[in-house]
Amino acid sequence: MIVTCVTVYVKEEFIPNFIEATLDNHRNSVKEEGNLRFDVLQCNGDETRFFLYEAYSTAEASATHKKTAHYLKWRDTVADWMAQPRVGVAHSVIAPVKKMW
Repeated sequence: MIVTCVTVYVKEEFIPNFIEATLDNHRNSVKEEGNLRFDVLQCNGDETRFFLYEAYSTAEASATHKKTAHYLKWRDTVADWMAQPRVGVAHSVIAPVKKMW
């Protein structure tokens, strides 16, 4: 299993637009083969800060996500709304361990 944690800082005036575009990406991402989880979080102490938690069964499934039409649309749509470049960090899961991984 591969998990990518993405931190995004959004310009305040674009927060509602960012949420709408990101929820569209979320709805399509959870339908992808190999997707285990796709969480969209907003920081309680800083409404401009978002955290995307993306879990895929394999590195290949994660890479395929970045080629989908809905991801590419999201990436291009939200680019100018970000206060700084987004940061995504891939992680290998140590626990919990399930036999399916």
